Amino acid sequence: MHDTKAGTPRLAAAKAGNDTGLLLAKLHVAGSAVNNKALGDFGLRERSFWILTLACSGLEPTQRELATFLGLDPSQVVSLVDDLERRGHVERSTGKQDRRARIIVSTAEGRRIHMKARAALEACEHEQLAALSDAESGQLRMLLRKALWGGSD
Repeated sequence: MHDTKAGTPRLAAAKAGNDTGLLLAKLHVAGSAVNNKALGDFGLRERSFWILTLACSGLEPTQRELATFLGLDPSQVVSLVDDLERRGHVERSTGKQDRRARIIVSTAEGRRIHMKARAALEACEHEQLAALSDAESGQLRMLLRKALWGGSD
């Protein structure tokens, strides 16, 4: 394995070890594995959890908005929503802002499952970012939001 220092793989010393895309991809892959394992206890995976999270947000997302925001093909979102709906976690409803729009909203059971799954994911995130202080974790979140959507929030 030949680490240059404890916990750091030898190949991290290569130029690629400082590439933002590679670092984000590796963090994502590692996080997804841990997250999906924890979410399995609730019959969820990351994608279905994010759909449920947005359905619980009170923002009345449409399937198209979910697909765009999550970077998924609309057909994937339909399948994920179908599964969550079949399990009684979400329902399709008429939008309050636009009566022509079909929005995705959580059910009481969906909100109950979401609260438990959210707590499990927060524990996973804390574990994955254990090398960072709370301030650094907050700064990382802020920098990622800024890189994605601009602004300073």
